[in-house]
Amino acid sequence: MAEQINDSLKKRYFYKLFCNMLCIPISLLCQGIIPRGLGPKNYGDFNYLTNFFSQILNFLGMGTSIGFYTKLSQKPNRNKLVVFYLYFIGAVSFLVLVLVIIAQVTGLYKKILPDQGLLYIYLALFLGIFIWINEVMNQMVDAYGLTVSAEIRKSFQKIAGLILIGVLFIYNKINLFNFFLYNFILLFMSILIFISLIRKEPRFNIDTLKLKVIEIKKHIIEFYEYSHPLFIYAVLSAIANIFDRWLLQVFGGSIKQGFFALSYQIGSICFLFAGAMTPLISREFSIAYDKKDVGTMADLFRKHIPLLCSITAFIACFAAVNADKITLILGGGKFRDATVAVCIMSFYPIHQAYGQLTGSVFYSTGQTKLYRNIGLFFLIIGLPITYFMIAPKNNMGLDAGATGLAIKTVLINILSVNVLLYYSARFLHLTFWKFVAHQIIVIASFVLCAACVTSVINKIFLGHSNIILTFAISGILYAFVIGAFFLWKPIIFGLNRKDVNYILSFFHKKSRGKNAQK
Repeated sequence: MAEQINDSLKKRYFYKLFCNMLCIPISLLCQGIIPRGLGPKNYGDFNYLTNFFSQILNFLGMGTSIGFYTKLSQKPNRNKLVVFYLYFIGAVSFLVLVLVIIAQVTGLYKKILPDQGLLYIYLALFLGIFIWINEVMNQMVDAYGLTVSAEIRKSFQKIAGLILIGVLFIYNKINLFNFFLYNFILLFMSILIFISLIRKEPRFNIDTLKLKVIEIKKHIIEFYEYSHPLFIYAVLSAIANIFDRWLLQVFGGSIKQGFFALSYQIGSICFLFAGAMTPLISREFSIAYDKKDVGTMADLFRKHIPLLCSITAFIACFAAVNADKITLILGGGKFRDATVAVCIMSFYPIHQAYGQLTGSVFYSTGQTKLYRNIGLFFLIIGLPITYFMIAPKNNMGLDAGATGLAIKTVLINILSVNVLLYYSARFLHLTFWKFVAHQIIVIASFVLCAACVTSVINKIFLGHSNIILTFAISGILYAFVIGAFFLWKPIIFGLNRKDVNYILSFFHKKSRGKNAQK
């Protein structure tokens, strides 16, 4: 039985990996169009507003979405849980809407969201709500094990999104309002995809959308017991994240906000692989812990943590070395001053991959108090660092703008994630220092490979003005070098020879299937 579960996980894992590999070029093309079309100011305003409401909703959600996913993964037939959580989303959304209306009436919004129009504030609010609903439905699909079907449909949605943004760009119609509408369209498409899949799931059978009072109380108590240790952490986390971006807005303005947003988005592209895989591994953690099978959890952790870190580092290290080219390709000349921030933030997703998977150990085992305490410590020390990095020199700061916020973000991330890693490794009876050594070796090796390859290509094409060509050739050569490294020493990726053969056979089957269709 355990073998069947592992085979199922492998198939879903590598299918998701395969689909995300196909979608990487789509994401890069979109990111090459959007910043250019909006410009630094509008791009900064969009990201500032959407980040603000994302943090507010996360705060009021109090970590319950993680609890929802964990509990549904353990028992996928809990339909009443789904209904209750939809009620919860509706209640929180209504509360935030009321707060925004109060801020509008009192004029407080001008201080909280400086230089932002009311129309865009409301659009960002509703966009944040639909993003939350979309994420919850994505969690449901993963919890039900419908990953493969979802990935196929989401691939078509991403292609449609690329075509739509391309048309808007060609006709010079990308402005802040149209970009909000574009995001709403993509979210509606995604939500419809999830609804169509969930409705066909046999374990999903909601006869009525009504819940009895006693059932509502039962679910409130259940979520309270799971999430109340995270409440203070959710409050301070929201405050810290909003403070970071608010301070950048006040001292740097929308353009600096746009520079940081671009660097953050490039980091997000580097995180696509790991982010897609994390829910799958988290689901297996939850199922294993529900059976009190710590040995299986340790095996999953030992194998998938180094693999996801290495895959993310493969992309991130190349991006860091080529930050100047990436910034010009994706943002154009107006974003040239974002280069250093892009370089620094490229390293962020490496430890973000560690952070999400180590965090899933805490969530699936119910160690939310320890998770909260670690998070609170680093949030508190991060606040003065943010001020010091961003504030003007006459206010005892470095006035480093987007670069300063990038340095602080990556530094705190590395430190906090490794503390989480220490406690996760101890709980699973694994050696913490092996994972630390793996981080150092992988990052150092990949940066060295990327630097050598880029240097060689730059010398060969010295004086060539086409940076897209040199970037592409460097990327292809770098991929071959790391691919050879992977075949030679798969242990660097946390894999053995048997795993490598499985991966190669998987892609061979996919390639053979496509040729047969032709």
